[in-house]
Parts: sequence; C-alpha cells; structure tokens
Amino acid sequence: MKPTTAQAQQRLNNRVAVLKALAHPTRLWLVEQLEQQERCVCELTDGVDADISTVSKHLSLLRQAGIVTSRREGKQIYYRLETPCLLGMLTCIETALETKTPGCCGN
Repeated sequence: MKPTTAQAQQRLNNRVAVLKALAHPTRLWLVEQLEQQERCVCELTDGVDADISTVSKHLSLLRQAGIVTSRREGKQIYYRLETPCLLGMLTCIETALETKTPGCCGN
C-alpha cells in the first residue's frame, strides 16, 4: 500500500529529527561512547569539555529522537544506545569523505 502524502511527510520529518539530533560534535561523540556500553551522565561529562547540565541537554535531544534510552538508578541516570545501526551510517559518511567517489559503500 502506498503511503499517503501526510504519512510520507511525517516519515521525512522523523528522519530530519534524527539527523538534527546527530548534527553536533558533542552528540556524535556521545553516540560513539555509548556504542561500547551503557554509561552514566557523570562518566560522559568527564569526556567532553562541558558541564553536566550541557551534557544532559545533549542526551535529552538524543533521547527525544529515539537514538538513546535512559534509566535511573538512585541519583544516577544511565544512557544506552538504542539505535546502533546509525553507527553504520556514520561509517559510510566517513568512507565517502575519505574516498570522495560515488558508490563508496559498495554500491
């Protein structure tokens, strides 16, 4: 069944939301860190030049886009990567930047 115009537009809007959420160096770094394991905000703050409030705001944007999920344990909030498939997209982007040729991903 072919999607309606409204459904197609919503699909595009959802994609844009994910790309916007990733469109910041700190948020990309956070996604890469969460590839390895679940981490608390305090651990992630130690790795970037930002305070806990700023890191929490970045993580909140990633959570709203469905890229990460969170859970509370006592006073700590732990984040984990919900969509590891995005890392493949980032690898493809890097390959395209390095080779600067069409069909960089084996297409």
